[in-house]
Amino acid sequence: MTDKIQPIPPGFHALTPHITVRDAAQAIEFYKKAFGAELLQLVKTPDGRVMHASLKINDSVFMLNDEFPEWGTLSPLSTGGSGVIIHFYTENVDTDFARAVSAGAEIKMPLMDQFWGARYGLVADPYGHRWSLAQHIKDPSPEEMQRGQDEATAKMPPASDRKTA
Repeated sequence: MTDKIQPIPPGFHALTPHITVRDAAQAIEFYKKAFGAELLQLVKTPDGRVMHASLKINDSVFMLNDEFPEWGTLSPLSTGGSGVIIHFYTENVDTDFARAVSAGAEIKMPLMDQFWGARYGLVADPYGHRWSLAQHIKDPSPEEMQRGQDEATAKMPPASDRKTA
């Protein structure tokens, strides 16, 4: 073998989301329908659970597996939530956001133009994971960015009054 083994496999990036879901087979179908994911690899245990799956959305790979309580591997549906949001940049955020909602994602933050130059919204998938979808739409100046940030934070309720997404 003359080729040097690459430390990061082709198609992967330095950071790769790896999520645990309840009912991975259904989740794979949801991600295909909601985000246009392509299934790259699927490995099942003898009892039929998904031990490992790799999927690709545009130029990025993510991995998932079923819950394995015996290994301490639980989904957000079992743990009561997750502090992780998977961020998805797309070339047509309106179409992709609508597709995700049509597939069964729940809107947590409507799609809107944001002061930082993105059209951005947040959904939760049926498996407890949150996905932010965005499209870069402009390059605001530092002054525009500061003004927008000041306006946005002035409208925020005190932390004690906020609902969680």
